[in-house]
Amino acid sequence: MPKKPAQATWGGRFAAGPTALMQRFSESVSFDRRLAPFDIVGSQAHAAMLARVGLLTAREHAAIHAGLDAIGAQIDAGKFPWELSLEDVHMNIESALTRRVPAAAKLHTARSRNDQVATDMRLWFKHACAVLADKIRHAQRALLATAEAHREVLIPGYTHLQRAQPVFLAHHVFAWLEMLDRDRRRLAEVAAHANACPLGSGAIAGTTLPIDREFTARLLGFVDANGRPQVTQNSMDAVADRDVFIEFAAACALFGAHLSRIAEDLILWSSAEFGFVELPDAFCTGSSLMPQKKNPDSCELLRGKSARLQGNLQTLLTLVKGLPLTYNRDLQEDKPPVFDSFDQATLCADVLAGTVTGLKVNTGRCAAAVADPALLATDLADYLVTRAVAFRDAHHAVGAVVKLAEKAGLPLNQLPLAEVKKVHPAFGADWTQVFNLKRALARRTGTGMPGPKQVARQFARWKKLLR
Repeated sequence: MPKKPAQATWGGRFAAGPTALMQRFSESVSFDRRLAPFDIVGSQAHAAMLARVGLLTAREHAAIHAGLDAIGAQIDAGKFPWELSLEDVHMNIESALTRRVPAAAKLHTARSRNDQVATDMRLWFKHACAVLADKIRHAQRALLATAEAHREVLIPGYTHLQRAQPVFLAHHVFAWLEMLDRDRRRLAEVAAHANACPLGSGAIAGTTLPIDREFTARLLGFVDANGRPQVTQNSMDAVADRDVFIEFAAACALFGAHLSRIAEDLILWSSAEFGFVELPDAFCTGSSLMPQKKNPDSCELLRGKSARLQGNLQTLLTLVKGLPLTYNRDLQEDKPPVFDSFDQATLCADVLAGTVTGLKVNTGRCAAAVADPALLATDLADYLVTRAVAFRDAHHAVGAVVKLAEKAGLPLNQLPLAEVKKVHPAFGADWTQVFNLKRALARRTGTGMPGPKQVARQFARWKKLLR
């Protein structure tokens, strides 16, 4: 009678099994069990293909399919007994299935855990990209609602954290929407890159058995826009490739960077020095010492999470940089970073939506800040340009006028006409009309500018895009 293998799935060649320490060190089921739904549908598709090519009988196929459904239900109910000694999600499910369905011993025919996990992960990436994109869309809708509720509010725009030119608050929010929309499109690209089935690549060199990879790909939804199956084209690359992992982590890292910039704006705006907005109590905390404090914790944590997302990307880049083809056990460590990126990015998207939904805008403080006539100094230079003054000369002239106002301790628009004409004779009696905010914004008519007509167009555009 042959000796029982030291490990049920690969131990035939070994005289002894791994120590408890090695089992604990090498297991991945503690984190890859979340792949169970994808592993099950992948195994069901593989079984269907094996039956199609005659490597399973119809009866065996039906029993395996039903057994996998039962295990999936057990996992969903939280009643599945995960075993560390079986290393990973794949072997836990296969072992449980084989106890239920003896014919399941044939299920691993013509596949390896290498192409199995590659397939599971590509299915997971397609799912993860769709979920995260939907979360981002929800946050965008919350931002759009905030812009709509404060459609007429003007604020200073800033460069170098110094007041620059006036813009509608909505225009600033639209800038955030553009950032987040690029994130959604980037995720769609990652999902498209994941949309090729590696199953059938085996451990490295495929199989001698008559499998039908395209059939499996079609069953699993690895198809193009016309329904044609898409499969990986090189068996070695299929099991070694981790580009999609890196691209997903990069998309999450860039999303995190965008969130961090949005959060920084909100932190500044909610400070006493700005006072443009008040963040909702539900997304802030207080101080254990200072009873007056209201800290913008959700926004600060959004900034902090961005560093974590960038760290996950760096982990993956470092992980693969020196690996020879094809599979190496190092690659087991590819999953925690992408799982964490997904978990944190989706959580962050929800937190942004919640924070923005409860945001209050202090219209009085915004109006006071944007009333500073110096914000329209560039418009004053444009005024001189319309009077045939070269822009560089106009720029210097307005700079000199600003200096005069500072020395006189007067707002820019209250300098006497005689004084500004000394700076440049092109200044006319109508020079102070430039400082009419409504007029100044109305003159910004070009695409992408913060004029009222363009802002209205952007509202219509975003409502259509986010419906």
